[in-house]
Amino acid sequence: MLTARGLFQEIIDNDEAYQLFCSIAASGEQQGGWENGRIAALVPESRRTLAPKIARHGADEDKHGRIFQALLHKRGLTRIEAPPETDYTMILEREGIGLPHGKLRGQEPLTERDIIAYLAHSRVTEQRASDQMAMLITCFGDHPEVGRAVRMIGDDEANHLAYCHEELLRLAAAGHGRTIQALLRESALAEIAVYRDVSLAVMSRMGRILRWPKAKSAALAAAIHAVYAYERLVGWRRMVSLRMPERRDALGGAPTTAVEFA
Repeated sequence: MLTARGLFQEIIDNDEAYQLFCSIAASGEQQGGWENGRIAALVPESRRTLAPKIARHGADEDKHGRIFQALLHKRGLTRIEAPPETDYTMILEREGIGLPHGKLRGQEPLTERDIIAYLAHSRVTEQRASDQMAMLITCFGDHPEVGRAVRMIGDDEANHLAYCHEELLRLAAAGHGRTIQALLRESALAEIAVYRDVSLAVMSRMGRILRWPKAKSAALAAAIHAVYAYERLVGWRRMVSLRMPERRDALGGAPTTAVEFA
């Protein structure tokens, strides 16, 4: 029977698969760190109070990239380039979700709508990240090699999701509710399709590395398509709801470091 624990255990136990997994994760986290850093630098005057929180978000993402690189180093492995078809962040950008990198590389301040779009996109993608890390903590939170890493990253992702909820609710109360809901729905529907495609690409590469039989690869692909069908029908609604989080001002303090891990 296929289980998440069993699949990830296979990946952890194989150096080549583990190298690919950590490299893809490090690339995505560091890309997110750069994006948040640029957004923090370009926040419009009307929302300058958000800049430190956005910068904290970016610092956390950079830290996660360093953690994945440290995991590779501990195994005696080097980071490899993530295959383009597995680049979740860049594929989302090509789909028009989030802020274009061309705009982030410039010097023009962002607009208030840009900040709303950033937070709506982040609320959706951080839901995915938080859910994935919660699963990994359940399966591997006590693992001697990766347990501390997944617990640390999982706590940060929960903070990021809480921050998105809180800030979007503030903006909704300021009169941006309809814009927020439209952007959330657009982001969620695009994200679930990108997540399906990236998941298929990653599992295809893992299958070749781990020499999975065709039946196993076909079953995994069918499961990924089934998740997409559910999310496309009703599951996306969970990604667009907003509620005041238990963790208030989750990104209001100084960022933690990965020193104790690395």
